[in-house]
Amino acid sequence: MAGQSAAKRRYDPKRRIAEITTATEKVIAERGIEGLTHRAVAEQAGVPLGATTYHFATKDDLIQAALQRSVDRYAAYLADWVAQRPELTPEQLIVLLTDALMGSFGPQRDIQVVEFELYLAALRRPTLRPIADRFIELSVNALLPYVDPLTARAAAVATNGLTLRGLAGTTPPTRAEVEDILRRVLTPNPNLPAPAAADQDIPTGPRVP
Repeated sequence: MAGQSAAKRRYDPKRRIAEITTATEKVIAERGIEGLTHRAVAEQAGVPLGATTYHFATKDDLIQAALQRSVDRYAAYLADWVAQRPELTPEQLIVLLTDALMGSFGPQRDIQVVEFELYLAALRRPTLRPIADRFIELSVNALLPYVDPLTARAAAVATNGLTLRGLAGTTPPTRAEVEDILRRVLTPNPNLPAPAAADQDIPTGPRVP
């Protein structure tokens, strides 16, 4: 009976897919997208090579699964982030967003690098773009409890650019620089007309808070 139970766990399709997807992220973290192969994923997951090709016929299928997993994880993170902060002043929002960005350049750097590699894979893979679009859509929606729609889009794009610069550049931006940029974006300017409330097209890119 115990042997039958272990065999059922071992060959559970959903569990196997999750194992392979997790292994895909780990391979990308170690080798980058260019180093991603079915064989490398199978070795990382500890499964037969045929298991990876059975569930994911191509390398692009592996990338798509990892990108979707990344977006789903980000959605859960943002939902919890907003739920714990029902009200924020502009200055509080600036400080908290800066905290998150500085973490992206430090303790969370490896995770952020994988997310951006997966996101940028959509540059040459049009089928990934609807999933990649979700990063900024989620970021904008998370900011809407605190700012107007136009400011939310501007802040999402700004943080996306700051994160990419910090990850790809020689030196990440300082905390003071990040705060100054976010303060400029998030602080209302009385000399400008009030932003329209109507929804507009949302640009794409990974995570904000």
